[in-house]
Amino acid sequence: MNREQKRMMQRQGQGGAEGAAPTRRAAAPQDVQRRRRSERVGIRQFFREVRDEMRQVAWPSRPEVTNYTTIVVVVLVFMSLLIFGLGFGFSKFVTFLFQK
Repeated sequence: MNREQKRMMQRQGQGGAEGAAPTRRAAAPQDVQRRRRSERVGIRQFFREVRDEMRQVAWPSRPEVTNYTTIVVVVLVFMSLLIFGLGFGFSKFVTFLFQK
């Protein structure tokens, strides 16, 4: 669980700072602003966390990307032809109906 998830759980009252019982109280506007400012991190910390998260991503290999791209293009062409064919067929049918 990362820091943002812990913060979200604390905001929702699902957990305390270190697993303590959840507490709910009405926060004063000053407390909310102070809490928001204290949650911010520096630019270095942000990019460090982004880099760490990107290392955890399961990146596809080149053959997988090629296969996925091929599948997407084939389905795109098929669906385009299907929609074109249905539109063309219906337009001819409606034209046939109103010619009389």
